[in-house]
This record gives sequence, structure tokens and C-alpha cells, in this order.
Amino acid sequence: MVDRDRVARQHCFHHPAREAVARCPACRRFFCRECVTEHDDRMLCSSCLARETAAKTVRRGRWWVRWWPWLQGGGGLALIWVLFYLLGWMLLAIPHEFHEGAVWQADWWRSQ
Repeated sequence: MVDRDRVARQHCFHHPAREAVARCPACRRFFCRECVTEHDDRMLCSSCLARETAAKTVRRGRWWVRWWPWLQGGGGLALIWVLFYLLGWMLLAIPHEFHEGAVWQADWWRSQ
């Protein structure tokens, strides 16, 4: 805990004419109200906050890494569409006599 009398005697690192109200726990300098920001329940100066948030940013991967699940889903849907399209063509290739039952009534399997 920072001694209040000690903080009251200190001046802002960036603004020497202003009285310090907080001390940055990272760089241990004193700052005025304008120079500090509360982040994760701590009062940090702008330079330490920028350094801390820059360390936490994750480098984005390549574009295909982010889109890979969508590309897989689209490819799967395209494959299903092609399979059903071919199935439809196969059903259309069956002679109409088959659908009328004439093929089953004939003795085509006994003709050998």
C-alpha cells in the first residue's frame, strides 16, 4: 500500500506541475489522474498498459486457418449435392417398365 503523504508530495511524471494521485505498479512512477487508467483492478500508466495489452494480443493466422471450417462445410454440402444429383440421374436411367411392374412380371431371369 502506498503511503498517502508520500504520494501527495510527488508530482506527475509527464506533468510536473500536477500532483500525483497514483503510482504505476509496473514502472513504479507517479502519475496524475489524466495519465493513469484502471485495468484489471490496477492503476497503470498508458505506456505500461500499451505494453501489457500488446503482449496479450494473439497474432492472427493465415486466412485459410480462420476459414477452414467454413470451407470444409461448403465442400461437404457440394459433395452431398453432387451425390444426390448423380442418384437422380441413375433413377432417371431406370426404364419406365421397371416402375410399372412389367419387369417383375416377366420371367427375364428364367430365360437362360
